[in-house]
Amino acid sequence: MTWAHQDKCAIVGVGATDYYVRGKSWPRTINDMTGEAILKACDDAGISVKDIDGFAYYASASAGYVDKFDSGSLMETLGMRNVSFTAALTSGGGGSAGAVGLATAGLMNEDCRYAVTVMAVQQTPNARLGAIFGAMKPDPENSFLQPSGLVGPGHLMSVLARRHMHLYGSTEDAFAEIVMSSRQNALNRPKAIRRTPLTKEDYLDSVMLADPLRRLDFCLETDGAVAVITTVADRAKDCRHKPAYIHACAHGASREWGRAFGWMGMPDPEFSSSGHQFVADRVWAQSGLRAADMDVALIYDHFSSMVLAQLEDYGFCERGEGNDYVLGGKIRYDANTRGGVNGGIPVNPHGGNLSEAYIIGMTHVVEAVEQLRGTAINQVADCEFALVTGGPAPIPISSLILRSA
Repeated sequence: MTWAHQDKCAIVGVGATDYYVRGKSWPRTINDMTGEAILKACDDAGISVKDIDGFAYYASASAGYVDKFDSGSLMETLGMRNVSFTAALTSGGGGSAGAVGLATAGLMNEDCRYAVTVMAVQQTPNARLGAIFGAMKPDPENSFLQPSGLVGPGHLMSVLARRHMHLYGSTEDAFAEIVMSSRQNALNRPKAIRRTPLTKEDYLDSVMLADPLRRLDFCLETDGAVAVITTVADRAKDCRHKPAYIHACAHGASREWGRAFGWMGMPDPEFSSSGHQFVADRVWAQSGLRAADMDVALIYDHFSSMVLAQLEDYGFCERGEGNDYVLGGKIRYDANTRGGVNGGIPVNPHGGNLSEAYIIGMTHVVEAVEQLRGTAINQVADCEFALVTGGPAPIPISSLILRSA
């Protein structure tokens, strides 16, 4: 069934600050970085910040779980006249793709004319995403996780990765290939945090943080902000750059994914998956497309193992075949492969969360827009459709398909 909002809205502006190694953005503030990203997105769109009258957040409007966004504060900071739509998806980074769909809800309901989705991260030594569960107050779930040493997302993801290895024979070689591909894509990107060439030996020498995941299997811990501006298709035609049409967008999860990677009661196959099967099925049904129709995939890569699992959940390869798919070079930007099961798909030509920066998924949306405009640094030829994913994470996780003008 075709999505009711298909191609009726578009992303028209993207903006970002510099990216900083965790804690190095001080003495900047969340509002400072957020404001810069929004103003850059407005300039990119060719509009005034006073034209924005909608906010579509995710992660419950939390700035990396360390701070909070406040629409009123941003309005005061940026001199916005009024706001007529402000909403947020619950949970965490799984909503990065879905928040763009949330923006379409406000736009199609005529609650706003331009909606901005923004994420900013600023961590401190005492407030790190990498140890977020260990810092939480005990509850029925954390009372199991914390005594088991499962204090961060990486520890929890390692259990899912090990289960995938047990069921399907996936290997550390595939994880290494994902990390090396990401690093290769980041080498020519001026803003990327990791721009040093990476060999297989370098990967294997990386310290094991949560078996089977090494330090290089973990995403970066970075500070910075990213904003994207969305409006209706008719208005988008008057903006500075050609629109990136919102072709389909889905968020949510199945009950079996439940509390996501923090729930050790998941059944197979969900326990060895990325939890994306539900949103993948929805976004393919909404769009009438499939994996083979995508030209580029911006896959949420907070951990290398979850890239492999998402390739399976979205049908780029069959379940259990992700290891061979990755080792066949089918995610490499420079492999000149395209499409789903029989071909390949360039994955994260910007370097992703693993090598460029981790702004909780928003860099993937920016890269998708630039690919569709034809202005990306590592440009995929004749790029028409881009898949963007949010999560794996506590629900909602999400999926977005953008189409070129």
